[in-house]
Amino acid sequence: MTEDTTRLLIVDDHTLFREGLQAIFLSVSDIEVIGEAASGTGAIQQAETLKPDIILMDIQMDDMNGIEASQRILELLPETRIIMLTMMEDSESLFAAMTAGARGYVLKGADKSEVLRTIRAVASGDVLFGAAIANRVSDYFRRLNRAPGHQAQPDAPFPELSERERDVLDQLARGLNNHEIAALLHITVKTVSNHISNIFNKLQVADRAQAIVRARDAGLGKGNQQ
Repeated sequence: MTEDTTRLLIVDDHTLFREGLQAIFLSVSDIEVIGEAASGTGAIQQAETLKPDIILMDIQMDDMNGIEASQRILELLPETRIIMLTMMEDSESLFAAMTAGARGYVLKGADKSEVLRTIRAVASGDVLFGAAIANRVSDYFRRLNRAPGHQAQPDAPFPELSERERDVLDQLARGLNNHEIAALLHITVKTVSNHISNIFNKLQVADRAQAIVRARDAGLGKGNQQ
């Protein structure tokens, strides 16, 4: 290891994904993986012990999500730079990551070159959120320009849901499947599944059918219902 080597901590709750990332860096001379963690709590412990330059942080983990773990790490180690590496590509997750202090945001479907480019940019002091994420930011602000305020109106159905979750629920109520919703909203099928799980939890429904009934009773899903 040289003085120019970036010391990296990988945090993800999937062993195979962590191993795949490790393999990427084996042939890279300027980045060294110094540790890994499978949970938000583990990330905090490893960060305190190892003091990495950069942390690749997953967002969705069982014990503590990556947003909260990032906030706690940056309180303890403000010089640490965090890059979110995740399947979550909705606006809510993006802006939560930015608010938490993330310096980069890379989707798990990104290729090796994009991951390395982001790490190197952040290591040099830049902030890099990638082209796909830049499009999300532009779309978010375009939508703000078309509607007053950043939050749903008080009389909007299911105020406990995020804007994107309401979009997904609306398409569910129209009878679309996960792949059709993903294509329509320009997000991944995995992201749709994550939103649906959140919807079930927040609305306290057991399955898709109950969610659709609740949505249609509230006036969502009007149009081409299947």
